[in-house]
Amino acid sequence: MRIVVDTNIVFSAVLKSNSRIAKIILQSGTRLNFYSTDLLIHEIQEHKLKLQKLSGLSNINLDNSISLITRRIRFIDAELIPNEIFHLSEELLKDIDIDDVEFVALTEHIHGKLWSGDKALQRKLAIKNWKKFVSLSELSAMIK
Repeated sequence: MRIVVDTNIVFSAVLKSNSRIAKIILQSGTRLNFYSTDLLIHEIQEHKLKLQKLSGLSNINLDNSISLITRRIRFIDAELIPNEIFHLSEELLKDIDIDDVEFVALTEHIHGKLWSGDKALQRKLAIKNWKKFVSLSELSAMIK
């Protein structure tokens, strides 16, 4: 299964490397394939000081945690997503959260599922009949 991970999922995994979220990402030998765009790396770098403060990790340990998690994610250049998919995603998200366009567009492009902890995003997209989310409990069940 192709899973697009958004920033809040990766932040959670980095902050708590023994959490269910991190264990799912780090679990080897599963049929789960994780994807994201370079936006994720940009957002990690942008919020690195905050991540360090919240985690209490040293700079080296935080870098190691980030590396451990991001090595399990295949990064796709957002420019490879066809313009029509990108524009449909922008239209879908224009009144919700435009910052999530790349994640939704990538989900559409790879025919995957989006893993996000953003409940408001999930609820608002469900109202628009976009139901391509996967939950923590669904993923947990898949790796058991």
